[in-house]
Amino acid sequence: MDSSTIVESVDLDRPELYINRDLSLLEFNKRVLAQAKNEAVPLLERLNYLCISCSNLDEFFEVRVASVLEIAAIDPKATALDGLTPKEQLEQISIDSHKLVEEQYQILNEILIPQLKAENIRFIRRHDWNEAQQKWLAKYFNDELLPILTPVGLDSAHPFPRILNKSLNFIISLTGKDAFGRNSGRAILQAPRALPRVIQLPADDTQSGPYDFVFLSSIIHAFVNELFNGMTVKGCHQFRVTRNSDFFVDDDAIDDLLLAVQGELAMRNYGDEVRLEIDAACPDDTVSFLLDRFEMNRDRLFLVDGPVNLNRIQEINSLVNRPDLKFPPFKPSTQPQLARNKDMFAAIKRHDILLHHPFESFSPVVEFLRQAAAAPEVIAIKQTLYRTGADSPIVAALIRAARAGKEVTVVIELRARFDEKANIDLASKLQEAAVHVVYGVVGYKTHAKMCLVLRREGKELRHYVHLGTGNYHPKTAQIYTDYGLFSCNKELGEDVRRVFAQLTSLGKVTKLNKLLQSPFTLHKGILEKIEREITHAKNGKPAKIIIQVNAIVEEQSIQALYRASQAGVEVKLLVRGICCLRPGIPGISENIEVRAIIGRFLEHARIYAFANDGNQEVYASSADLMNRNMFRRVEICFPIESKRLSNRILHDLDLYLKDNTQAWLLQPDGSYLQLLNTSNDGPIQAQALILAELQAS
Repeated sequence: MDSSTIVESVDLDRPELYINRDLSLLEFNKRVLAQAKNEAVPLLERLNYLCISCSNLDEFFEVRVASVLEIAAIDPKATALDGLTPKEQLEQISIDSHKLVEEQYQILNEILIPQLKAENIRFIRRHDWNEAQQKWLAKYFNDELLPILTPVGLDSAHPFPRILNKSLNFIISLTGKDAFGRNSGRAILQAPRALPRVIQLPADDTQSGPYDFVFLSSIIHAFVNELFNGMTVKGCHQFRVTRNSDFFVDDDAIDDLLLAVQGELAMRNYGDEVRLEIDAACPDDTVSFLLDRFEMNRDRLFLVDGPVNLNRIQEINSLVNRPDLKFPPFKPSTQPQLARNKDMFAAIKRHDILLHHPFESFSPVVEFLRQAAAAPEVIAIKQTLYRTGADSPIVAALIRAARAGKEVTVVIELRARFDEKANIDLASKLQEAAVHVVYGVVGYKTHAKMCLVLRREGKELRHYVHLGTGNYHPKTAQIYTDYGLFSCNKELGEDVRRVFAQLTSLGKVTKLNKLLQSPFTLHKGILEKIEREITHAKNGKPAKIIIQVNAIVEEQSIQALYRASQAGVEVKLLVRGICCLRPGIPGISENIEVRAIIGRFLEHARIYAFANDGNQEVYASSADLMNRNMFRRVEICFPIESKRLSNRILHDLDLYLKDNTQAWLLQPDGSYLQLLNTSNDGPIQAQALILAELQAS
């Protein structure tokens, strides 16, 4: 039996070859939290990373833990890719997430607060208030809080209230009787979401420093007696409940997707409880009372030493004017050909243009649509929108185009998680301007990032396209790394037009010239390209695969990469978040390296590069290697055909693969090892180098 037969006979379905996706996601959050301890990161940015890790954990419980709990209730014997049952997953999630939360508060209390204090940025505790602060805060409570706070005494006429998802609440223990002779001994107080969670003390009025802050929870604790006239408050403790926020829309029963999503949104704040956070000083009988009310066991109880909603401390970053404690500002560069030529269409007609955000400005994307809206030669604009942000200049340009009489079609994904309400409002706004709005295909989220402008040039109708790896969102384009391609290639433009036709109309799948598209050809196309590298390796030719994505989960793709490693293909994976593939397993994946980059910018680009026996192919995409992207979403994957542009992407990837300051290496056991600067060339930080190179060009 030859070695190739042995390779083929290895069982790649074995659970031990895979990492649990949810435990991998927690590992990602550990890497984010590690930045809060990183002395090389400016202090206020470290606080920001702490807050991001907290909001990430919120979403993890709202979506992922909620999903595992549902599976546990429906099919407790079901197993994940790694062989864990739902019960086993929940047990390990509980262990890992409790460790993570403990570290979050340890970093806040023992590292960040003391270091911020040394910089005269202080969180003033109740017992440290001076007389002037006490007086000002009492007035603040009476003027700003007392009129809008509504405590609910718990009795037969006032049952335990419905608690909003992730809201700040207090459980209050009381003695004495009110005006009606009532006292159940407990009351619930919900803090309105509109209230800031940190309040800056005015220096002149309170004899405070320039950046002295008080937590809203401290103010409520200090003056809670004012809410219960004639009664005595024996205890007041914060708590917060996290609920299942993923909603289900039955694709088979939908008549109107918009109404279906609106109906589900109304229930999001009151989904099933998945986590309970309580002030660590809360007495055990009160803790037990809350656990009973929410029908939760202690595995999902978190007793915390500080505010229960740490992510709201992020407000500090905008309140403190200390540039020396933040990342240095930078101005995204503009490519010379765009700076010289104000006519976007003339520039694109000359040759394809590649943008790398946020290192390069997002403004050309906005300008492309603005010029399309104004140009009399433009007949039609077609655009996908997944996340856009409030007051988007992209949306403003589309509205101007429609009002100018152009045919404007926008495919809006109503089910972009946590942006559903914003997208419903956006749809209404566009429809009022006579834009044709469609919601894609029921059962398939439209995640593709594409824009098509049809322009009459003489007797020819030319297709101009912008294709991207990230959303049409000017704000996130300042912090997410993504690529965008402008082109007027005829075949590429025709492909994009056909995809839009699928989304807005009915009909069979048509063959595309250059694009790979899910759920039809993308998964198959990537597998075929991996197999082609395997064939090259078996024939003794150099073979290499580089993939940069946010997540690798899909089983067939992982197995294809395992086979590539077994055949001798060099596989380099840059995976920011979840990775279910185990690298470094002898006989399986010893030729696979998995790196994660955690830096100033959120790595978000999706790139698929194949050596192809010297005929290098580079594709950019909206899709990660996940089941949902391959089979349950409309995604596109587009070739970077210009040698100049593909070489530029390969150069960027090479920098990421050499990074020794912000890179983490995935180990076979699923943990990550941070790479320290051991290079003879000194520290290599890919994001900083890319930024410097583009600003120097």
